[in-house]
Amino acid sequence: MAAATGTPTDVPAAGRRERTGWYFYDFANSAFATTVLTVFLGPFLTSIAKVAAGCRLSTDVDDCTGRVHPLGLSIPPGSFYPYVVSLSVFLTVFVLPVMGAVADRTPRKKLLLAVTAFIAAAATMGFAFVTGDRYLLGGALFLVANISGGASIVVYNSFLPQLAAPDERDKVSSRGWALGYLGGGLLLAFNLVAVTVLKVEGDDQRTLDIARWCIVSAGVWWALFTLVPLAWLRNHPGKESTAARGNVLLDGFRQLGHTIKGIRAYPLTLFFLGAYLIYNDGIQTVIALASQYGTEELKLGQSTLIVTILLVQFLAFGGALLLGYLATRIGARKTILLSLALWLAVVIAAYWLPAGEPLPFMLLGVAIGLILGGSQALSRSLFSQLIPAGREGEYYGFYEISDRGTSWLGPLLFGVVFQITNSYRFGIVSLIVFFLVGGVLLALVPIRRAITAAGNTPPRLL
Repeated sequence: MAAATGTPTDVPAAGRRERTGWYFYDFANSAFATTVLTVFLGPFLTSIAKVAAGCRLSTDVDDCTGRVHPLGLSIPPGSFYPYVVSLSVFLTVFVLPVMGAVADRTPRKKLLLAVTAFIAAAATMGFAFVTGDRYLLGGALFLVANISGGASIVVYNSFLPQLAAPDERDKVSSRGWALGYLGGGLLLAFNLVAVTVLKVEGDDQRTLDIARWCIVSAGVWWALFTLVPLAWLRNHPGKESTAARGNVLLDGFRQLGHTIKGIRAYPLTLFFLGAYLIYNDGIQTVIALASQYGTEELKLGQSTLIVTILLVQFLAFGGALLLGYLATRIGARKTILLSLALWLAVVIAAYWLPAGEPLPFMLLGVAIGLILGGSQALSRSLFSQLIPAGREGEYYGFYEISDRGTSWLGPLLFGVVFQITNSYRFGIVSLIVFFLVGGVLLALVPIRRAITAAGNTPPRLL
């Protein structure tokens, strides 16, 4: 079997229509990352938790002395959302690698994409029922949406080797990435208009209701545009799927076991993955908690946050191209290390941002946009050099654990620091450890030797 031997599978012919259908799944799911994860969900769930703790919506989260009690634990409402994010990603550790193995072996990959995508979209639309003090319902829906959505991304990524030959994959993948930025930005722009037109100053409940329906809109967008890849993609059953016998899920578990044992034969690939998981944890934590930091610590309005995230969203596309060009001059690893140094500067600058002043926050958003897309895109392309041929789905299942807005150590540290200090500023500056440790580990990886050990040819510049 190709998955067992590392032998590349044949790439069936894929036309422009089918590739466009593949691009559109990034267009569909990116709305969840921007509208839900980055902007609305943190402040929304924190507000619902404040109500459950017996505080008014207008009460600052640091002034709310009440507690919420999920699963019998007693925590301040400001820590609930970071803890839920941490739990979500802890659970994905057990789901996504298995999904990668299953995706490589099932002959009905489109059905697998449909099931995972529609479950995630339905859970997102379920936020229509998160009213009053139903913070536990909101947390549960987020868990389902984030885990199922991550599983759908693994399935989505596993289509790539079947849609493009190796020398075309960078181009095809980049187009999907670009369309994802566009989709997320467009829905966020629509929601900006909704917030601007419908918001009434001083009416906190109306603001909360608008945020709820903006979250729901991301689920509708996700489900609607998922119909395009389901209509235009083909299943492309490969050698792994035709060789599978019996229950595909059980077979996926067995194959995952073989992969976990086999990955020890590629210790440098594993070392790089560990470095990536650490520094990307810091990146994803900044993305996930930026709106909560802006709302609760800096006292900025929802419109300011949305405009800033729009800047980040569209500048990230240009930033990816800029850092991609830089990588052709100095190499991908040096460019990633440079971006991590810039992330350090961003986190330190965030600690000193003045409250109540939108312009410094927006300027920091510009800096994030310029380094965000490049640090993510180059990490993904560099990791692809370290994967044994024929095992892309399985290895990207591990990779996806800390991608697309999922992380757990960062939010956990942020939540613990906030609980100890009652300060979001100390929480945000504590994230420097992820960029320092991840950068040091990445610098220690002998990339050229790692690529050769995986059976691939190193590029000229690294």
